[in-house]
Amino acid sequence: MSATPSKAVLITGCSSGIGRATAQHLAGKGWTVYATARRPEGIADLRDAGCTTLALDVTDDASMDAAVAAVEAEHGAVGVLINNAGYSQSGAVESVPIADVRRQFETNVFGLVRLTQLVLPGMRKQHWGKVVNLSSMGANFVFPGGGFYHATKYAVDAISDALRFEVKGFGIDVVIIQPGLIKTDFGHAAVGAVPGGGGAYGEFNAAVGEATEGVYESGPLGKLGGGPETVAKTIEKAITAKRPKPRYRVTPSAHLLIAQRSLMTDRMWDRVMKTQFPEPKG
Repeated sequence: MSATPSKAVLITGCSSGIGRATAQHLAGKGWTVYATARRPEGIADLRDAGCTTLALDVTDDASMDAAVAAVEAEHGAVGVLINNAGYSQSGAVESVPIADVRRQFETNVFGLVRLTQLVLPGMRKQHWGKVVNLSSMGANFVFPGGGFYHATKYAVDAISDALRFEVKGFGIDVVIIQPGLIKTDFGHAAVGAVPGGGGAYGEFNAAVGEATEGVYESGPLGKLGGGPETVAKTIEKAITAKRPKPRYRVTPSAHLLIAQRSLMTDRMWDRVMKTQFPEPKG
């Protein structure tokens, strides 16, 4: 075990939103931060904030290998991994092309798993490490039209819960962050990913897109949300805690909706959803 373990931070998905805010915040607090994105030219400005920038595509094994190797060459190990990269693929289950479903899981789940596997040997060797996985309040309930996105977040939570037990004895903490509504470009991207056209689910998918845009732009739930810096501060709290909590829920919207869902039966939840979304019918 090294007397001074590496605490270098590797963050995925720093081109915007939570990833960018976290990179800026942690660098400002004195952490050694490696900010990454598929196109590093899009995060060049983060160098001015004190970050080192790297190319990293969580759907490409060679890219992940190279990024981890770059950090290890400088510091011996990745001390803190923040698995932030992800997006929302919306639309009725039948209507989403299977290639898009695979892409959703490759980005939100498989990339997270592979990158974690790559950094764990270094963390184990130095007997210190933090793995922070960005999940969602959506790991606790499901909105119609969000089946695939919610499925990835349920998967992230399940994997993190298993991993937390498996690596604790090596001095490694695993933390789940469950943001509620966060004001970023995430909502615009989610709306753009909804399948268009008509068909049996045309009206439903259009309503899903409108509901998503409304929540992020003007809906009442937006008042219970927060900015990406809210999540960044929570991540800092988690990685500096001597004994971090397994889960951190961020923003009032997360606490409120998770609590409401826990009090409802499945049929009760379905009835509430019928007031928010048109039910596809033949």
